[in-house]
Amino acid sequence: MTFISRTLDRIKPSPTMAVTAKAAELKAAGKDVIGLGAGEPDFDTPDHIKDAAIEAIRGGDTKYTKVDGTPACKAAVIEKFARENDLSYQANQITVNSGGKHTIYNAMMATLNPGDEVIIPTPYWVSYPDIVLLAGGTPVFVHASIGTNFKMTPEMLEAAITPKTKWLIFNSPSNPSGAAYTEAEIKALGEVLKRHENVWVFADDIYEHIVYEGFTFKTMAQAVPEIAHCTLTMNGVAKAYAMTGWRIGYAGGDAALIKAMAKVQSQSTSNPCSISQAATVAALTGTQDFLRERATVFQGRRDLVVDMLNAAEGLNCPTPEGAFYVYPSVAGCIGKSTPAGKVINTDEDFVTYILEDYGVAAVHGEAFGLSPHFRGSYATSTEALTEACSRIQDACSKLK
Repeated sequence: MTFISRTLDRIKPSPTMAVTAKAAELKAAGKDVIGLGAGEPDFDTPDHIKDAAIEAIRGGDTKYTKVDGTPACKAAVIEKFARENDLSYQANQITVNSGGKHTIYNAMMATLNPGDEVIIPTPYWVSYPDIVLLAGGTPVFVHASIGTNFKMTPEMLEAAITPKTKWLIFNSPSNPSGAAYTEAEIKALGEVLKRHENVWVFADDIYEHIVYEGFTFKTMAQAVPEIAHCTLTMNGVAKAYAMTGWRIGYAGGDAALIKAMAKVQSQSTSNPCSISQAATVAALTGTQDFLRERATVFQGRRDLVVDMLNAAEGLNCPTPEGAFYVYPSVAGCIGKSTPAGKVINTDEDFVTYILEDYGVAAVHGEAFGLSPHFRGSYATSTEALTEACSRIQDACSKLK
């Protein structure tokens, strides 16, 4: 249709959402499908958080709020950053948004001009480059790979920075690979960033609490305080607190940047849901004991999936340090044929094969900027994961 904006030609629909929708469509048609596509915990939102939301509703907390967050929600975020990350912010340095994706969108829309470059290490979360493109910026990809444990090295970062660089988007633990940078690795990147005052850091910490085997999480502004003034530290309640549908993300950073982001928000969504903000206060200030318990469950699932996928012919599945995804290489399956005679030429061919022939939904690696891989989420039951991995093993064994 000719009246559709040409801006939309720069972006594509979310591949992860598309896979989830396809799996739901097949299930509705009666097919037995196990979905490993969605980045959503299968745990429920804890009761004390639900109770806070119900209390807010009954108390009439159902009106407009300040554009970028209630004073109570901002205070809870400030407390969280101080308690867990040794970061100190004032209320005018905090933004609360309708999900982490909204935080990214606001930051890019508020800062990017045509020609501005944004460094994005691969593999990346699917929305990063499209949000940059929508805001008029230019994504610059740093090609980390399985050979570097999916982590960008200081040398890679240095080579990618130009006078046009405005942002580095830094996600640790990572979606899709689960790779998590140690404090030493972050400090090494910080040495590069300290030499380039034109580069701001967008630190996406959404998987902060889902780390394994004693891994100690550090955020960029905490590990490299010399660049805290040009770092926007983003987090949210979706993953750790199983609140994906509540749609709350938040960030701390430079007051002028936060003000500019609020200006964008004032003319787009306006305030985040008042009830969700009340629930977020309970999440961030209430008991945190269940976070470690849930991470332990995820670790058990991770170990199961890594073991079973590495037993599949043609797959190589590294062990992630965090998040709830695996990102196995399917290089050993490329060039082989399915029993129906279809050649597996790409990772998209592979995920199509396991979905259509074996009822396992996953996302192809090309969507995350690194092939040939696929992303599988293990945020589902052990029984479902065992069955899904058994099907994948069978699918791989049938390739010739």
